Amino acid sequence: MRPAYFVMSICALLVCGSGGAQSSLQAQSAKGKPLILEKDEGERRVWRPVEGLSDPPTLFILKVDPRNGGSSHMVFGTEDIEPGGQIEAHRHPGSDEIVFLQNGPAKVTLGDTTRDVQGGSTVFIPSGTWISVLNTGKEPLHLVFIFSAPGFEEFMRAESVREGEKIAPLTKAEDAAILAKHAHAVIYKQP
Repeated sequence: MRPAYFVMSICALLVCGSGGAQSSLQAQSAKGKPLILEKDEGERRVWRPVEGLSDPPTLFILKVDPRNGGSSHMVFGTEDIEPGGQIEAHRHPGSDEIVFLQNGPAKVTLGDTTRDVQGGSTVFIPSGTWISVLNTGKEPLHLVFIFSAPGFEEFMRAESVREGEKIAPLTKAEDAAILAKHAHAVIYKQP
């Protein structure tokens, strides 16, 4: 059993604040907001198509990031890719990524390796590594993505609208300007 004066000293540090302990606790609680989200909950957004390209608008959900939950260290979300749809070849210069494919099949190209994968597959994408995903199945491909640092989610917001808002296609000039502004977070492979 701890002596009473020890317990009282700890209480004084936490409640009365003798500097570091209270400030540390306040700083931790100010950083993030705990969240419990159901499958379809979060910031629901739809990609805007780029004029002249045939990709249909698809839904993604930002669940945890600096705006949702206040995380300063990570980004977590989900996305559905329609049959025949794809995530084009790109890389993230400042962040590692993990993609978890909840179902399949899909064709994943990671760096110089291409593999056909099934549901339950995990893809670890180190910073700077090229990645693309093609839904080769007959059902929507459900995937989960996690980034080790914020950045890409702001590109996602810039190229999308909230679900239910009018989906106006991006001009090629608008798309190029958004890509240039977010080059620290994502670079797409030129065709």
